[in-house]
Amino acid sequence: MSISSTSISERPPRAVGLLGGGVIGGGWAARLMLNGVNVRLYDPAPNAVSRVNERLEKARRAFRQLTKVPLPPEGSLTVVSTVAEAVQGVEMVQESAPERLELKQQLLAAANKAAPETLICSSTSALMPSLLQAEMSNPECLVVAHPFQPVYLAPLVELCAGQHTAPEMVSRAAEIYRAVGMHPLVVRKENYGFIGNRLQMAAWLEALWLVHDDLATVQDIDDAFRYSFGLRQAVMGPFLTYFVGSGTKDMREFVEKRNPESKGYSKLTDVPEYTQTFIDRLAEQAETWGLGDNMTAADYQQMLDDGLVGVLQGLRSQKCGAGETLARWEQSLRERIPTGR
Repeated sequence: MSISSTSISERPPRAVGLLGGGVIGGGWAARLMLNGVNVRLYDPAPNAVSRVNERLEKARRAFRQLTKVPLPPEGSLTVVSTVAEAVQGVEMVQESAPERLELKQQLLAAANKAAPETLICSSTSALMPSLLQAEMSNPECLVVAHPFQPVYLAPLVELCAGQHTAPEMVSRAAEIYRAVGMHPLVVRKENYGFIGNRLQMAAWLEALWLVHDDLATVQDIDDAFRYSFGLRQAVMGPFLTYFVGSGTKDMREFVEKRNPESKGYSKLTDVPEYTQTFIDRLAEQAETWGLGDNMTAADYQQMLDDGLVGVLQGLRSQKCGAGETLARWEQSLRERIPTGR
């Protein structure tokens, strides 16, 4: 369920506290700071600041390609030594610690204790919010806000409430994320993996079966995504894509006609065993294809950033999908340009 708004005048928060500065936390720092938000970072890792600065530089480069609309003055990065300092005087807290339940519970409880009424969001990719709330004194403040990589470019953020989450906290989170150029999607019921990761996992398991059964190679599968429905579904998504192309008058007729022929298409009722033979096949096919030859992790990230910029700009020109989100964010940036500039 998308939370939409007729207004594009939301203003970003003045300051956000970040708990964790890894790949996800650094991505949040970049998106927030380039939208003029001051960030207070807590991360005891010795290389946390360098990781955040690396992510920030990648985001600056990507944003220069993404939009010609002037960005606001960049927000500041303040590194602090305690959770309490990170949440002091901020309008929202974004937790992005590793996916370990006990660790997240401890951080969230400490943040909640230091800032009892402040909105606290967790970037968890799978853990249910009711579990994350368990040690909090004011659990109504917690909302899961699961982003996608890279956080500074991918606009979707899945919002999921726990058993004790106050509805107004979900609404407030949606306002903040819209203000920094994101598309909030509310998960109707908490579940392991939410929506996006469950869909990705389904496709991944089917891909594994195709290789396992010797029906396709690793390259065949990636090409099938990249050159057909991957592009198409960026605009319409699977349901609209299938329905529009079916020639049926409504979804009921489409499902009734489609269902019988779907039998045998998928093996998702089972999962392939990771035998040594299967693992060898995956590895050998990737090697034969040349997957990753002479490419570093930085090369991959740059390729991903450049590709997403191009896709987003193309979708913006057509006023559809994630392009609408980009256009709305750009308009909000225009409204924030001081008069006479």
